[in-house]
Amino acid sequence: MSEDSRNDRIDEAVLALLYLGIVQHDQWGQARTWKSFDWSAMERLHDKDLISNPVSKAKSVVLTETGLRRAEAAYRRLIDPDG
Repeated sequence: MSEDSRNDRIDEAVLALLYLGIVQHDQWGQARTWKSFDWSAMERLHDKDLISNPVSKAKSVVLTETGLRRAEAAYRRLIDPDG
């Protein structure tokens, strides 16, 4: 498995876990979630415009509208396929 493929699988798993950690959801399609995951994965998700910049003093990040959709899909695919 290539490193890019491996990183994509890690990023999908982190997105699913970010979905589990949502603490605030707003009417504009954004959700705030805890950011206690691997920094490399968080930076890749930010580079893909799926989360806000993880480099801050805040203990959480915001999932973008696209990030929220992809996080929910990853959650359903990896963690709760029957839900």
